[in-house]
Amino acid sequence: QVQLVESGGDLVQPGGSLRLSCTASGIRFSINVMGWYRQAPGKSRELVAIMGSDGSTNYADSVKGRFTISRENAKNTVYLQMNSLKLEDTAVYYCYARTRNDRYWGQGTQVTVSS
Repeated sequence: QVQLVESGGDLVQPGGSLRLSCTASGIRFSINVMGWYRQAPGKSRELVAIMGSDGSTNYADSVKGRFTISRENAKNTVYLQMNSLKLEDTAVYYCYARTRNDRYWGQGTQVTVSS
């Protein structure tokens, strides 16, 4: 059974920091891409940051310079360090993993930025 288990979501004040983690298990093939998407209320799911197995990265413009993605390939784990959080970063953050054949999603972790 494939599982992507996220953790780290919380309530934080503007300007604060959070670190999200996601570990994948039960995936048969090598994971080529892991990363994070988010969905705010009333909006579509959008890419936040993804990382290839070769270390290549892609960030949404809105998070560049504030968020950093990292990955431990041997542990099938991906992290998202989020600094200088803004009100507009409030969303459910979903872990994502892609193999050569399939795509997988986590259940989501809530990040709320509020004063």
